[in-house]
Amino acid sequence: MFHEFPSLPGRSEGEAFDEAMEQVDAAERLGLDVMWLAELHFEPRRSLLSAPLSIASAIAARTKRIEIGIAVQVLPLCHPLRLAEEAATVDQLSHGRLIFGVGRSGVAQTYAAYGVSYAESQARFREILDVIQRAWTEPTFSYEGTYYRFQDVSLVPKPYQKPTPPIRIAASTPDTFPLIGRRGVPVFASVRHTSWTDLAGQIRTYHDAWEAAGHPGRGEVYVSAPTYIAETEERARAEPKSSIMHFYHEQANLLEGAARLVDPVTAERRMRRVHELRRRTYEQALETNLLVGTPETITQRLQALQAEIGCSGILAELNCGGLIPHDKVVNAMRLLCEEVMPRFAASRSPAVPPPSDESVPKS
Repeated sequence: MFHEFPSLPGRSEGEAFDEAMEQVDAAERLGLDVMWLAELHFEPRRSLLSAPLSIASAIAARTKRIEIGIAVQVLPLCHPLRLAEEAATVDQLSHGRLIFGVGRSGVAQTYAAYGVSYAESQARFREILDVIQRAWTEPTFSYEGTYYRFQDVSLVPKPYQKPTPPIRIAASTPDTFPLIGRRGVPVFASVRHTSWTDLAGQIRTYHDAWEAAGHPGRGEVYVSAPTYIAETEERARAEPKSSIMHFYHEQANLLEGAARLVDPVTAERRMRRVHELRRRTYEQALETNLLVGTPETITQRLQALQAEIGCSGILAELNCGGLIPHDKVVNAMRLLCEEVMPRFAASRSPAVPPPSDESVPKS
């Protein structure tokens, strides 16, 4: 499950945190593989999840089994040594259950609030990730970069997982997929804005770049998708509709604001997406972007996506828009764990061997 710890209209922040943690407890109890945590800033009507590693630490303390994923830590906003320390601490406290997802984020407004140039985000991202990996794997290291310089640093604690927790990098634009493939790490993608068909082409460029770089095996692909499951098709389509359309409306406003803060070429691309989001109907989203239906329908859709894209995992966004009532979110999670996951595992064709032991989509 991909979670934003949404704000709740008319209710306190404390109540919102309590409700989100009840969903974490349900995920542990029902057998969900991973709880994925977003990082969002300065959107009080949307989310309280501005400090994902703090939430991850709390989850580590109240659970024993479920993995805890960051989806994603916005690296250019962080100090690399501080981030390396905090993430390694979560990995130790959870006994190796951290999955460290990283990215740049497209929300230029957050960069402006933090006083960090969005134009520097790519270079800062590469430098910070390099520092973190060296800090985790070398007893003592020195570093000389454009933004950071360190001399004889011995970082503690080191991660529980050796050499590091799993690292996954988010790709939000077509040009970033081959870059991640060349780096040889698993990729995060999303179909919030991009259609499943377009995503398939982008993922091919990731695999091509992975192979051309000479990396062994096949790169892992994890996709975040607005997801909802109910006992009937009618309920599955009706219950999340207002929340999902609210999400697309707010996303268009967010992207429009970000377009004012970036270079003209990037701004033009963002405004095209703004117009697309404002024109998108719920029926179109159901066809091209969402995973919505009964357990049977979702199982069939996952089978088709496995054949088309080869997903290693799905991050099921069970409350896209943050307005779906708590009991319905928990019910959707229950159906995912008790009906979809066993159905998918039982019906997967043995004629097509999985690329790794993580080939069954993790939610």
